[in-house]
Amino acid sequence: MPSAVITGANRGIGLELVKQYIANGFQVYGLCRKNSDALKQTGAIVIENMDLSSADAIQNSLKKLKGVGIDILINNAGVLADESLQSMSASSIEYQFKVNSLAPLLVTQTLKEQFNPGAKVGLITSRMGSMADNSSGGRYGYRMSKAALNIAGVSLAHDLKPLGTAVAILHPGYVQTDMVNHNGDISAAEAAKRLVNRMNELNLTNTGTFWHSNGEILPW
Repeated sequence: MPSAVITGANRGIGLELVKQYIANGFQVYGLCRKNSDALKQTGAIVIENMDLSSADAIQNSLKKLKGVGIDILINNAGVLADESLQSMSASSIEYQFKVNSLAPLLVTQTLKEQFNPGAKVGLITSRMGSMADNSSGGRYGYRMSKAALNIAGVSLAHDLKPLGTAVAILHPGYVQTDMVNHNGDISAAEAAKRLVNRMNELNLTNTGTFWHSNGEILPW
């Protein structure tokens, strides 16, 4: 049975990704800070108390995956704060960098020795990290942390390619989740379905691509 490891699995897009991969016959390992009733009901193996802002906590949580061969890794967990030039917090921006940028890199680095042949890595980022797409300013911590994640994804695509592992850099769309107070134009279930499709299309020839979940290639 193929396996998938998904962070931020207790709600929103992460929870829907868990459901999609289980429906597709995967053994899913759902990583999260706090378990949820909805995640418990999926049948996934849950690893909770994972604090993605702490490198030590990440390492301790990932020890529970020791010996697991991994086919799909999706770094989905993320946080969003709404800073403006008039109102911003250095601690908030730093926290977003730790969770949105550094944590996916550390998770991937730690688990790479457990990747099965042909494994794939998905980074759930945002077009808000695109320079060319920034037409409104603001959201400093989120934009900066997602731009950092994007460049980390390109480096990972180069570094993991010799190992046979491909990397997708994925914008889910404007999704109806808690992060945006359930505004948005697509459901989390639809976003997850699209993201799974992009992961299915991922290979060593298109590794490092910055995709919208609808298949559009996004500008850096």
